[in-house]
Amino acid sequence: MVTESHRDITMDSSTFGLAVDAPGGYRTDVEYAVRISNNGEFVHAAPWSESSQGIENVSHGCINLSTDRAGWFFGFAQPGDVVEVKNSIGPQLSAADGDIYDWAIPWEEWKAGSALK
Repeated sequence: MVTESHRDITMDSSTFGLAVDAPGGYRTDVEYAVRISNNGEFVHAAPWSESSQGIENVSHGCINLSTDRAGWFFGFAQPGDVVEVKNSIGPQLSAADGDIYDWAIPWEEWKAGSALK
């Protein structure tokens, strides 16, 4: 679910405990960043990976887009919009994902837990 947007932001691996100078660490300025989870996943511009997008895993967990497409998504997405990621091999969201977990529960399971049965 979209929770916030930043026209420009610095992404820094130290925010989740991986030092910037450690293997796999990073500190990168990105444009058109739209947060879609409390675990740090964003949809953002990544012009450095355009030729590999959709072919190889070239991110640290975010959804990389061309600058044009990221700009469009940034202008389109609103807080509260549900973002469904398909055909990803990443892990399913869990209760550890915090206050957006409600959006990770299949609709039938959500209805089954309703007090309005």
